[in-house]
Amino acid sequence: MSSEEGRAEYRRRAGIEGSLSRGVRQCGLRHARYRGLTKTHLQHVATAAGINALRAIRCLNAVPLAPTRRSRFSRLRA
Repeated sequence: MSSEEGRAEYRRRAGIEGSLSRGVRQCGLRHARYRGLTKTHLQHVATAAGINALRAIRCLNAVPLAPTRRSRFSRLRA
């Protein structure tokens, strides 16, 4: 991914992966609370709305984002 187009695609993907990771770690998206597609979909939509509400609150309160973690290899290389 040395091209600029590849880097832009990776940045977009990294943001999506971060959102999914937050949903899994903080909100338990890996396991559905209910049975059935309709109820499971409702749970996912409600969870996404909650995550967005938390982001909006953090943005309005000017809470800074956490710094990106660097791997050991990249720290050695620097």
